[in-house]
Amino acid sequence: MAFIGTLRSKMGTWVVVFVFVAISAFVLGDLFSNNSFLFDDDSVGEIAGHTVTLNEYQQAVREREANYMMYFNRQPGDAEMPTLREQAWEMLILRHAIEPQFEKLGVTVTDDEMVDMITGKNINEGIKQSFTNPETGQFDRSLLSNYISNIKLAPEASPERMQWEIFQRDLQPGRQRIKYENLLIKSAYVTSAEAEKEYHLQNDVAEIKYLYVPYFSVSDTAVTVSDADLKAYYNKNKEKYKSEHTRDMKVVNFEVVPSAEDSLSFREELSRLAADFKTAENDSIFALINADNAESAYTRYTASSLPESISLAEFTVGEVKGPLLDGGSYKLIKLSEIGKDTIFNARASHILIRWDDDSEASKKAAKEKAREILKDIKAGADFADKAREFGTDGTATRGGDLGWFSSGAMVKPFEEAVFAATKKGVLNDVVETDFGYHIIDVTETKDNNYYEVAVIDRDIIPSDASINNAIRKAEMFASELGSEKEFVERAQQEGYVVFEAKNVKPADRRVSNLGEARALVQWLFRDSEVDKVSEVFDLQDQYAVAVMTGEIEKGYKPLEVVKEEITPAVKNELKGKIITDKLSKLQGTLDEMAAAYGKDATVYTNSSLKLNTNTLTSAGFDPVAVGMAFSLEDGKRAAPYAGESGVLLIETQTKTSAPAVGDYTLFKTQLQQSAVNRNTSSIAEAIKQNAQIVDKRYKFY
Repeated sequence: MAFIGTLRSKMGTWVVVFVFVAISAFVLGDLFSNNSFLFDDDSVGEIAGHTVTLNEYQQAVREREANYMMYFNRQPGDAEMPTLREQAWEMLILRHAIEPQFEKLGVTVTDDEMVDMITGKNINEGIKQSFTNPETGQFDRSLLSNYISNIKLAPEASPERMQWEIFQRDLQPGRQRIKYENLLIKSAYVTSAEAEKEYHLQNDVAEIKYLYVPYFSVSDTAVTVSDADLKAYYNKNKEKYKSEHTRDMKVVNFEVVPSAEDSLSFREELSRLAADFKTAENDSIFALINADNAESAYTRYTASSLPESISLAEFTVGEVKGPLLDGGSYKLIKLSEIGKDTIFNARASHILIRWDDDSEASKKAAKEKAREILKDIKAGADFADKAREFGTDGTATRGGDLGWFSSGAMVKPFEEAVFAATKKGVLNDVVETDFGYHIIDVTETKDNNYYEVAVIDRDIIPSDASINNAIRKAEMFASELGSEKEFVERAQQEGYVVFEAKNVKPADRRVSNLGEARALVQWLFRDSEVDKVSEVFDLQDQYAVAVMTGEIEKGYKPLEVVKEEITPAVKNELKGKIITDKLSKLQGTLDEMAAAYGKDATVYTNSSLKLNTNTLTSAGFDPVAVGMAFSLEDGKRAAPYAGESGVLLIETQTKTSAPAVGDYTLFKTQLQQSAVNRNTSSIAEAIKQNAQIVDKRYKFY
């Protein structure tokens, strides 16, 4: 594995980015874990007219898995596999949808270009980064040459040799893609007229006045939404309701939680260890052997970093405390040693009184105020209450508490005052720093001790009995249920919470509050139908039972499905008609019309409205309304307009066109860059959309 190690250390992220395939000799561990043999059709999808077979996809996944193993020196776990499968799918899209576009345009990479990218004058930036001399920080051509020489000496069938050859091959589509994108980017041309228009969009100003009546000012009871209204709105806005293939379900979950008996057993287990822990010759080894969480088994703390569970006032060296319940675990805690550190720590609270400016008068006033507060505290007033009342920094809300801090953490005058204190309590005078005057309460005096602490913990986990109890409850619930109605009724009878999972997609892995629930999603799309109740699914720390409640095929969502969603918009349309009719009957200035309309009408002014802002005060985002304002002649008023959030009556006072400039290059550059960015980000997505990709991997994974 020497060459593998070399490749890993030399190539770094470069290989991860560009190497799409790897050693094919590895076998994918979960090849048939998904019951794929149950399906007669071994197609996992289509990409640009190409049918992707299960075998082809599994090979792509194996390549990604092998690549993962090479760089991380371990087999990917369940948590990593979804990501690797997505990478494999993207690789196949590249191969079948994107690379053919290169060929259509004649975008090629010559042998000379390949040599130039690897060893020539224009070496690929990834290679340069991977073969950087750690001493100089510069690309070292000799490191690259030595590596290539070693690779050539490797056997032809060796993984190292194969990996390098595959890597070289995969440089080609990467280079082709750059050339392809550059071709499309260069097609983005901006005319001088477009640049001049952009200049005016950014700089022309309109002074407007408008009357605004929000839709919510009309009660919902004032409008009646008919089926015809809903249908008309739906037909007009149908494109908004395109949908992928989705299904809905209702779910009851049964959490696996430790019982009181489980908790007691872990407490008793630790109790039996306490005596041996107290007499252990080596606390660190004893804790490491017996702790569930080895990382925190033996730790050196300062006074400032000690966990809240360890009170120095209660602990002596060699003493064992516990078992103590801490969240989901029991702990035995032993203070093994106290020593001296080079860093000092202290704890304090403060009340900061700032001055308004740098004048002597302002500083004097702040000092007098601080001393008055200090006087009240000395007389018995609560420090924390005064901090919350008068503090001027972020600590005020927590009573001025600064917590523990180490040497050098605070400004010098503050630190010196706190570290000089020999006992706890409020200092006799205020302390001046660059921030203002501080009233200081020393809550823990200076301390440079360190504390060696050994901890044995036991995570409280469910016993087999608790697990079996959850399974039994789930199975009893699911038994003899034949419909959604029966599902909901039984859940209500037995006091279980039913939650809905809507618009679940075939490839989804996580479902609402269930977290990782791939097995349940697979059931929903493989074996289910409306009103069918599932078997019990094991979802790690819980069990779940579901019933399918609905389905939307790919295409447009039916009106009945989106009826609830579009009803508010239809109500606003009807409210807009009511408001518009009322406004149309009024005359006079906008202020007079608002007064006549009533309290729900408000008049606003904007003396510097720009066309590219797209928003109006209170009315919010409404580009049509902004455009309307600029389309009016000076002194003219538009008819009432039903906008995004209410009805607007716009009156344009004046429009000021920005003066012409001799050179619009700046604006041409802005538009050019915007077009380049837009093209670059949208090229791959456009190709994917045109490729008519059908993803049926959910059948198998």
